[in-house]
Amino acid sequence: MDSKEAKFKIGQVVKHRLFPFRGVVFDVDPEFNNTEEWWMSIPEEVRPRKDQPFYHLLAENDQTTYVAYVSQQNLLVDESGEPIRHPEVNSYFSEFKGDHYKFHRRHAN
Repeated sequence: MDSKEAKFKIGQVVKHRLFPFRGVVFDVDPEFNNTEEWWMSIPEEVRPRKDQPFYHLLAENDQTTYVAYVSQQNLLVDESGEPIRHPEVNSYFSEFKGDHYKFHRRHAN
């Protein structure tokens, strides 16, 4: 598979490969599109390549909800079957289907 081909889709529930959080994809960048400062703040031993898709997630961990920006290499499919409790989920998605959310038509391009 081409490293620039998005493996995950908008609405898909994913989890981080290294850190204990999960989320739902609400946007995808074909390659890194954040600040150099943000990228350099990631410890070098876990810093991802820039030439791959990066995903915007409505994310959650045991303590809180937030927006995360994660490289494709650090994501896995979340197979828990549990919905995401992020307060903005209903702003983007209409219903939960077990492993993904249906995107609101009003957000479709």
